[in-house]
Amino acid sequence: MKLVTYAGAAGPRLGAILGESVVDLAALGLPDSMLALIEGGPALWARAKAALSGPIPDGARRPLAGTALLAPLPRTPKGVIGIGLNYAKHVDESARTMQTDATLPTHPVIFIKPNTCIVGPDAEVVCDEAQTRQMDWEAELAVVIGARCKHVREEDWREVVFGYTVVNDISARDLRHGGQWTFAKGQDGYAPMGPCIVTADEIADPHSLAIGTRVNGVEKQNGNTAQMIFKTGALIAHLTSGITLEPGDVIATGTPDGVGISRTPPEFMKPGDVCEVWVEGIGTLRTFIVAPRR
Repeated sequence: MKLVTYAGAAGPRLGAILGESVVDLAALGLPDSMLALIEGGPALWARAKAALSGPIPDGARRPLAGTALLAPLPRTPKGVIGIGLNYAKHVDESARTMQTDATLPTHPVIFIKPNTCIVGPDAEVVCDEAQTRQMDWEAELAVVIGARCKHVREEDWREVVFGYTVVNDISARDLRHGGQWTFAKGQDGYAPMGPCIVTADEIADPHSLAIGTRVNGVEKQNGNTAQMIFKTGALIAHLTSGITLEPGDVIATGTPDGVGISRTPPEFMKPGDVCEVWVEGIGTLRTFIVAPRR
């Protein structure tokens, strides 16, 4: 299933993309929010899939074109769990331009982006040039957790994954302080997410997907999730060794090389730019960079 959260007349609604339509899942007797569906567990997911394969009631469909999509999960239990330095070439470029360690990490590098970072497709994200002149892009495959879990074995990771989405881990490179990343990566709007969640049954191998970024139509990143240092199972096993993951938690799994600060010369987003990040099999997530409105 390709699942979305969209703007309905009375607020956010849970939908599924069928062809060029969005189907309101509540009209099929299913939950009206993504988090409620995820929390319902595998039996409910199977029911949703079966309902979408049958006749769709009149009035439950709306055209996908013109439907305002929101972040699939406008809020998650923990915000977005970020993984840094998870592609070898990105480790190399970061060491050259951001003074990070040039050796490959022996454990996943973890940070948190708060819920106030999360925005949806086609959102406007503010670049306040009085605060930062180094707003950078990072295309990332994000894993959506489907079950409350602790101490998950690396080989059992598929048992706790609901699906996958796309996150742009926007980062203000000049706002890193004292070696900490949260302020630089945790600004309002710095975690665009979407356009949909693709359920795990529709992606056979999340570690063989093309991934990239375009800014104003020009390619900036072009990689493959096969290049991850720590694959999904290793990330979930490490996280759950000390942190309970909950349904709806989102793990952004790191970005390939080609970020703006490491280009020659360095490049950064500015008001008026349009940034598109994409992952094969999921879709393209577009963000408009705007100036503050004062």
